[in-house]
Amino acid sequence: MKSRNTVWFLVICGLIFVAACAVGFSYMMDRTSTSSYCMSCHDHEDADAAWRQSVHYNGSTGTVTECAACHLPPSGTFAHIARKMQFGAGHMWSHLTKDKEDFDWEGMKELEHARKTVFNASCEACHNNLYPQGVTDEGITAHLYYEDKKKSNSDLQCISCHLDAGHYMPGYQHGQVTGKMAVSSGVRYEKPAEVESFADFTETIPGTGAAIDMVAIPGGTFAMGSPENEPCRREDEGPVHQVTLSPFFMGKDEVTWDQFWAFYNETMSEGRTPPAVIYANNSRPDIDAVSGPTPPFGYPDHGWGMGSRPAITMTHYCAETFCQWLSLKTGRKYRLPTEAEWEYAARAGTETPYFFEGNPAKLGGKGLFNRIFPASKDSLVRYAVSGDSSGGRTQEPDAVQPNPFGLRNMLGNVMEYCSDKYSPDAYGEGSVTNPTGPAEGDEYVVRGGCFSDSPQELRCAARSHTRHDAWLLTDPQSPKSIWWYSDVVGIGFRVVCEVPENIKTE
Repeated sequence: MKSRNTVWFLVICGLIFVAACAVGFSYMMDRTSTSSYCMSCHDHEDADAAWRQSVHYNGSTGTVTECAACHLPPSGTFAHIARKMQFGAGHMWSHLTKDKEDFDWEGMKELEHARKTVFNASCEACHNNLYPQGVTDEGITAHLYYEDKKKSNSDLQCISCHLDAGHYMPGYQHGQVTGKMAVSSGVRYEKPAEVESFADFTETIPGTGAAIDMVAIPGGTFAMGSPENEPCRREDEGPVHQVTLSPFFMGKDEVTWDQFWAFYNETMSEGRTPPAVIYANNSRPDIDAVSGPTPPFGYPDHGWGMGSRPAITMTHYCAETFCQWLSLKTGRKYRLPTEAEWEYAARAGTETPYFFEGNPAKLGGKGLFNRIFPASKDSLVRYAVSGDSSGGRTQEPDAVQPNPFGLRNMLGNVMEYCSDKYSPDAYGEGSVTNPTGPAEGDEYVVRGGCFSDSPQELRCAARSHTRHDAWLLTDPQSPKSIWWYSDVVGIGFRVVCEVPENIKTE
């Protein structure tokens, strides 16, 4: 009898202990999910101010949304607890081991970061009605598109279109650009540059105030691709093979907004000409004009600034059309670089992972050893705008020094289109002269990495490619834009000019 009472006593004590733990755990979860608790650890002073100016705090309904309502999955789910523990541990570790100057606050404002820290299920838990009173026609179209994509298990998120909902972002725009775009140049050129020798020159675009600095790249032979022992190498970078190239001119910098808007203002088109018609017209030798981009939705510079910053978010087709327009304006043959020309120009006579000193594995190392004994990134910062130096956005061309050929931002700042179709096995054994890439393919090669990339992605041999459907995920238009991407910000291009036949290169 005594032993039975002891068992019951232990069971009751155990139940009381479990209940107490559950109540304590519930209290702790609620207490540590308040905005005031979140802000007690936040080292970013502007986060609280931006939140208090947002529609989630200062909206027309008077309802205040807590931080956890957006930055955690819905409460009461296992995902909520798991993510809370994961984020809490990571944030506490960062708070204790890093200085606030080390955080990339600007990068945390970007969509790429927001997609990892805002949860769609939480958005839907609050916003049950996607068609409330007062929603615009554009909003209805976008939400219908969202619901349609949701049926196919798309990874389209609410935050993709509502980046400014939780934190006020001055200059963030919905809607469509109208009219012509302003350029910072006050001059107007009457004729193209006179090119009489194989030397650097500045192309002046007639009828505009835009000019492009062109660098003379001597022809030569180089080893294209990365050797098998190169740190962070990928399979599509080999085999290493010998490539011989003829001389060419290449833009000193990526095409800027001033240069792109000169093209846009002169050729902008309203309405929708079928892509097949546009492609056919642009390929005809007797066409003396090109159809330009339709107006973009929002401001494609994302509020980072225009002028001499690199133009971004245009499609590969749009970049090619810019080159065709530039050819018509100047009488010289402009085009996108081939992949071989791009790598040859980026290497500028070097055979190392970068054209400057640096080991990709050490520069991008994230382990404990690399934290204790970090590699010097002085060279990386000097020559490339990457995740280590960009502040989460593109930079002016003069933010970095040129490579040995005199080209700036060949690595970092924005990914650059090449004319080649992409194939993971495009390279072959032996040697080739002036290769132009595979004849078939669904995507195009992009090179150089962008402002948010790690040092591994910025190697001279690193290859990437367009992701056409993914980069148009949030575009609700039907058909989708052939000119502007809605879901990539780190893409741009630079131009190549073929050497006229009357110019001697030796």
